[in-house]
Amino acid sequence: MGLTDWFLTDEERDNPSTRLAAWSTGNLVRPLVHGAAYFAELQERLDGLGEDDLLLFADWRGDPDERLSDGGPRVAGAMARAAHRGALVRGLLWRSHLDLLRFSAAENRHLGEDIEEAGGQAVLDTRVRPGGSHHQKFVVLRHESGSARDVAFVGGIDLCHSRRDDARHGGDPQVAPMPAVYGERPPWHDVQVAIHGPAVAEVEKVFRERWEDPAPATRQPLRRLRDHLGRMDDVPPLPRPGPPPVPAGTHAVQLLRTYPHRRSPYPFAPRGERSVARAYQKVLRRASSLVYLEDQYLWSTEVIEPFAEALEREPGLRMIIVVPRHPDQDGWLAGPASLIGRSEALGRLRRAGGGRVAVYDLENPAGTPVYVHAKACVVDDVWASVGSDNVNLRSWTYDSELSCAIVDEEPDPRPPRGARVFARRLRLALAAEHLDRDPGDVDELCDPKAAFEAFAESARRLESWHRGGRRGPRPPGRLRPHPRPELGRVRRVLARPLYRLAVDPDGRPPDLRRTRRF
Repeated sequence: MGLTDWFLTDEERDNPSTRLAAWSTGNLVRPLVHGAAYFAELQERLDGLGEDDLLLFADWRGDPDERLSDGGPRVAGAMARAAHRGALVRGLLWRSHLDLLRFSAAENRHLGEDIEEAGGQAVLDTRVRPGGSHHQKFVVLRHESGSARDVAFVGGIDLCHSRRDDARHGGDPQVAPMPAVYGERPPWHDVQVAIHGPAVAEVEKVFRERWEDPAPATRQPLRRLRDHLGRMDDVPPLPRPGPPPVPAGTHAVQLLRTYPHRRSPYPFAPRGERSVARAYQKVLRRASSLVYLEDQYLWSTEVIEPFAEALEREPGLRMIIVVPRHPDQDGWLAGPASLIGRSEALGRLRRAGGGRVAVYDLENPAGTPVYVHAKACVVDDVWASVGSDNVNLRSWTYDSELSCAIVDEEPDPRPPRGARVFARRLRLALAAEHLDRDPGDVDELCDPKAAFEAFAESARRLESWHRGGRRGPRPPGRLRPHPRPELGRVRRVLARPLYRLAVDPDGRPPDLRRTRRF
């Protein structure tokens, strides 16, 4: 099998206006599981920036006071110090909806203001469809002295409260609003990757395309006036890009994105881009043994269809899915709306795969539910993806997203054969955590059937312990069977319009929806 069997070609990406290469080889990609690991490395890297080095970042939410380590610098402070040392700091922050709706307008503006005061530049970017968001979460660091230390971080972790958790899942001391069921310090499971090698330049291109968009960051007069008074409306040109970093490893990397179709089109995606959706469709047509998925939402029967079709086509294919037990938005309507989408999606998968589909959520050793915010997928231990995109229609058509797909050119020597090192190691690392196993004691989980059964047995033991009144020692493992959502008929009827319009919209006009879906 070659890379064209797993990656989209330029033609399949269907966006000739982008500067991105189809993919790059010679990279080294390291998974950073949990915000604590990511933030600690980010702190170290930011501390190493000097004069004329480049710091580029894009985020859905940024809290300026979020600490990067216990007693360590805050996000805004670490970036400001880099700017004071002469680094060029440039940020793209989603302007966000009103804080009244439990979003992050104030936090993003404050982070931007702190960066501006230090001599950097931040843009509150609202160039999205109505009700949409810029959901990309990435950081690029380039060094004037040479590319050996260049790195890009891509994934699902925002630079904000609640994200700095670790494998113990005690939660971030600085918390974001969450439903009470997650406790005072909500446990948070998430994944980011650190990229070294030529793909760093590709992530930089993603930033440059958005930064150099000539459209104003907002068209609302009052917002434009406020940005002008706060010196947040100028977009100084970036320095000319340097050459791509030299090869660093055996990983081929393809960047996947979602951009919506807009009336005022993006110059780098005039008809939008659906490469996240298209990549899943292509890879799932190859899936034959195991799809391992961690996802925040898992909504929408439209998006779940290629997964269901793969299960129907391959009688030996299994799916392991890890999702949060409870929605992230508290409230009478938002919760039911999200549960409708998940109920319909899981129903379709179970009709397609029956007992070959297993869905779990997580809890920490104290029994508190863990909020699964990760967006990671491994297919047949060959193709792996970590990014900002969720498995729902919003992430596949409406919001801006960025994901990193990896195929290692190094085969994994352990049976069954055909796997690649990066994908298999990522899946086994996540499995070791969820099963409470030593990371060195997971070789038998290389076999898809053994892994499927190990997850099922661990969840069965923990669920039995709970139902037995938690008597005796708590069995090892964090997995619990995910319950089937139950909604009353009235709540289901009332919540369905919200689900269709706000939770899972389609970001294209009707004439494009009538053509091939993605």
